[in-house]
Formats: sequence, structure tokens, C-alpha cells
Amino acid sequence: MTTIRPAVAADMAAVADLWHEGWHDGHAGRVPDGLTAARTLAAFHERTPPRVADTTVALDDASSLLGFVMVVDAEVEQVFVVRAARGSGLAEELLAEAERQVARAGHGEAWLAVVVGNARARRFYERCGWHDAGDLPYEVTAAGQTFVSPCRRYVKKV
Repeated sequence: MTTIRPAVAADMAAVADLWHEGWHDGHAGRVPDGLTAARTLAAFHERTPPRVADTTVALDDASSLLGFVMVVDAEVEQVFVVRAARGSGLAEELLAEAERQVARAGHGEAWLAVVVGNARARRFYERCGWHDAGDLPYEVTAAGQTFVSPCRRYVKKV
């Protein structure tokens, strides 16, 4: 059985590990090389602990992390599941939870950014009822530098 709940500080090291792995699976070769180089495991471990209040986790019966979402205002900022859980329906459950959080915060529409070359993610969001709303040059700061990731903005009424 999977448990979905708000993250606690003790979850964040596992979140950082999964975020690092999943980010590289979906972004490497699709974003500026300098951004990819800056996204080290250590960098994820530095940036993750302050995000505990934004994070919801999915855990298995042994309390091992299966996935997480991060929501900030109306943005579903991160959605990642472990490789073994991809295709299991867990990502849909986590995304639905993120949509509920956006709605509870009083927003009528949720949005997220998908890197242009990540066709798998784009198909996933479209299957979940999200719509491509156009180009989004998404600014990201990493290792003291600002990069622009070529993204598409996806939206959904919540």
C-alpha cells in the first residue's frame, strides 16, 4: 500500500536523491550544458531541505520513498517517481494531489513547466488532462549562474 503525505525533514535526503536521479533522466541533453553540470547530487542535497513545506511524498509499506511532488502557489514545480514505479499509476496519484493543493490554495488553474525535449513527460501530462499553453523560457539559477531552459507551459483548470 502506498501512503501519500506531507513531507517531514527526515524525508528530504531521499527526496534529494530521487530528485537528482529523475532530473537527470528528464533534463540531461535537453537544457544548457552548464545547468546539467551544476545539478550535482550535492547541489540537490543543499537545495532540498528548505523545500520541506512545499513537498508531498509517496512511501511504500517500508516507508521507502516512491515519489514526490513540490507545489508553490499555482505551480506544480516538481513531479518525480522512482524508476521502478514509473508506469504504475503513482505519478498520476501524486499529480492529482498536487492539483488538489493548488485548488485548496485558491487558484483556478495550475501550471507547470516541461522541458521541450521531454516527450515522455509531455505525453504523461496530456493524458492527465493538462494542455500545452506555449513556449516558456524558464529561468533557473544554479551554481551562481542563471540559465534559460527551453520549456513548454502546461496548464489545467483545477
